[in-house]
Amino acid sequence: MKFSIILPVKNGGEYIKQCVQSILTQTYSDFNLHILENCSNDGTAEWLNTLEDEHIIIIPSKKSLSIEENWARILSINKNEFITIIGHDDLLDKDYLQTINELINQHPDAGLYQTHFRFIDANGNVIKHCKPMDEKQTAVEFLHALFIDSIDTMGTGYMMRSKDYNLIGGILPYPNLLFADHVLWIRMASLNYKATSEKEKFSYRLHQNLSKKSDTVSYINAFYNYMDFLIYYKANNIQSANVIEEYIYPYILYYCRSLSHRLLKTPVQIRNGMTVSGFINNCIKYNSILAPMNSLNPLKVVNIRNAKLIDDNLILRKAYLLFRRFYNKPIYS
Repeated sequence: MKFSIILPVKNGGEYIKQCVQSILTQTYSDFNLHILENCSNDGTAEWLNTLEDEHIIIIPSKKSLSIEENWARILSINKNEFITIIGHDDLLDKDYLQTINELINQHPDAGLYQTHFRFIDANGNVIKHCKPMDEKQTAVEFLHALFIDSIDTMGTGYMMRSKDYNLIGGILPYPNLLFADHVLWIRMASLNYKATSEKEKFSYRLHQNLSKKSDTVSYINAFYNYMDFLIYYKANNIQSANVIEEYIYPYILYYCRSLSHRLLKTPVQIRNGMTVSGFINNCIKYNSILAPMNSLNPLKVVNIRNAKLIDDNLILRKAYLLFRRFYNKPIYS
């Protein structure tokens, strides 16, 4: 077999049935579907066991795993030459693999492959199409696109070589895998470049994603992990230094604003000691390392300054949280 489609799942509901159907109807049949079943309790495991198809390999977990632990299993399973990872609620067009196979033949030296895609809602209706992507894109160009928000990138739709995935140690176990997919694609593209087909060949389902469902402490810790990676990447990839130094400032400022307000809304007892002031200071520290010529002063931004002011004052913080119990519209964010 040439391709391995890897589907980690816990409680896939009705979506996984659509997802699996989209995979099994591929026009290019040289693939296996590896399902990493993670102790589902909604009937997913039972439904999967009714499937009779030579492409399917079900790999159940002996105990309930975190999302990081379940995805970590990708490293240890037997995989074919190329792998792609799909979310249980996403869909592949029937000729996704055929298109990817043609792309690999056109770009045999690429380290990462992708097609264009569309966003769909809970009912499968098209919401929008992804932003246009160049046929060839270096890792540094990909990183630049992330910083300026000129690319749509999700966890589904990318194809890579199994040996390369294993060589770099797979996806990093950032909390809830937040930012971990960005790091994975950067590292894979760094092996040479990313090749993208102009054809639109899969659907990514937009609904409440992990960033919205994740607790604030996990989100901030994942952000710190990503900043640490960028420090490492800048030091070890000369081509990335100019892009990081020029474009990281607004990127960090964006997350400084959004996450400081998420932290402000989080009760102190579940913050693991995090404060808005401490988070702001860490943003300043990361910016000083990544872009030393472009100093970051978040307190010039009214929304961030107000978040710090409220969080630093016990009475104001309690009043703010009490107010939010009765008024759910955002005030500063």
